[in-house]
Amino acid sequence: MNFALILFLLLLVSGALWALDRFVASKRRSVGAKTPWWVEYGASFFPVILVVFCLRSFVVEPFKIPSGSMIPTLLIGDFILVNKWTYGIRLPVINKKIIDVNEPQRGDVMVFRFPGDPSLDYIKRVVGLPGDKVEYIDKKLTINGQPVPQNAAGDYLHTDRLYYSPSFIEKLGNVEHRIIVENAAPAYVSQVTKYPFQENCTYTNRGLSCTVPAGHYFMMGDNRDGSFDSRGWGFVPEQNIVGKAFFIWFNFSDLKRIGSFQ
Repeated sequence: MNFALILFLLLLVSGALWALDRFVASKRRSVGAKTPWWVEYGASFFPVILVVFCLRSFVVEPFKIPSGSMIPTLLIGDFILVNKWTYGIRLPVINKKIIDVNEPQRGDVMVFRFPGDPSLDYIKRVVGLPGDKVEYIDKKLTINGQPVPQNAAGDYLHTDRLYYSPSFIEKLGNVEHRIIVENAAPAYVSQVTKYPFQENCTYTNRGLSCTVPAGHYFMMGDNRDGSFDSRGWGFVPEQNIVGKAFFIWFNFSDLKRIGSFQ
């Protein structure tokens, strides 16, 4: 369901009813005549829908985390806010950028339209920028020949299934964040689909090496062995960017999770 399109259509309908009542119908009604219910309700909703549409399209948009691919940074059930303007102002519905602001940086947590099905929104961490050579060999991340700093951070407890995973503090650009890596999981990429610029990647039984094409980004989940990401489905084109995730505003299971994150 394309909620942005539905909201846009509601805005058009309510706006048309508001304009019809304001500039035509109200002038033709006799004094004291009752406004038709369909005009009254449609016109009264217009300001509310307009505010919601503008906030959601150009300022912030709410999302709910549906999977565990970003554990431990984001958990299933987290309700997050996404900054819609930090990567540029985009036209609603068609998502075309009209004003440049900033570009994604390594370490950003980004929401984007899944290249394989743009009706789906995905959330991952930016690992590779256009032109970068990204290698993930034996579960170690290297960018442009430089190993990404990584320090042990103890075990992470999965409270839903009561087991532990080794965790590490990784530094991508200026962002330090926690990742988890399963020692028992294979180093090779187990699920790979066909995708544009696949010739830029080389797969082995130890991992992969990719050169990010111009205008694209390489994304990975913080749950490195529990994330279906750019390793399996390729690069995210710039036109698929939705915004930068920055704040957890609610979680029904744990109110202490409310707050900003990296």
